[in-house]
Amino acid sequence: MSMKKKIFSISLIASLLCLFALSMAWAQPEPPIPPIPAVRIAVEGASSDQDVVNTIQIVALLTILSVAPAILLMVTCFTRIIVVLGFVRRALGLQQTPPNQVIVTLALFLSLYIMSPTWDIMYKDGLAPYMAGQIGVAQAWERSSAPLRAFMLRQTRQEELSLMVSMADLPRPENADQVPTRILLPAFMLSEMKSAFQMGIVIFVPFIVVDMIISSVLMSMGMIMLPPMMISLPFKVLLFVMADGWNLVIVSLIKSFR
Repeated sequence: MSMKKKIFSISLIASLLCLFALSMAWAQPEPPIPPIPAVRIAVEGASSDQDVVNTIQIVALLTILSVAPAILLMVTCFTRIIVVLGFVRRALGLQQTPPNQVIVTLALFLSLYIMSPTWDIMYKDGLAPYMAGQIGVAQAWERSSAPLRAFMLRQTRQEELSLMVSMADLPRPENADQVPTRILLPAFMLSEMKSAFQMGIVIFVPFIVVDMIISSVLMSMGMIMLPPMMISLPFKVLLFVMADGWNLVIVSLIKSFR
């Protein structure tokens, strides 16, 4: 056999082997696609009274979730904390340091820390028995709202509570249980704002003194064109850091609710 015939035979055999390998690869079955769960939401007519109750509960839950930020502001210590932290930033003369996200997050976690004992009582006395089917909706609401009302009453000043009662033309309540919730909520928020502003004034005073001292020194040296804030800002930040200001502010906030 000549050399050309040998090369042709080898090439033909190699081509046949490649075709056979490709046919085997195409013949292999594809791996099965993993099943993906389907989510369906159906709206059907209620077949029993329990279905109606469940629908009402779902609608009420969605409503509560939509107004959750307002509830957080109204019935917790978040208002006082966020206002005081804002006063701290303004007293230091820092416009965007710490940023708003940091202040809001810190106020949120401090609110969770302060309100956790109250929420534990609400869960144990009201929500847990209701989820276990031991009590009804009305009794669960009464048991859950009682610890929260007690917290708000402890923090509400008598002046603001009397103001709201008089503005609503209601008779004077004989005890705390007779105070309507619609009266307690605005009185509680007014008290929180008043307490926050009082703490803010105490925070502002040392930094105002630093500003006055720096301004007097600059005027005595004849540096009228030099802005006093440019010189006083590092001194105020240094004073705040040396006095461990953040710990003092946080401890004062936590103790103000006890």
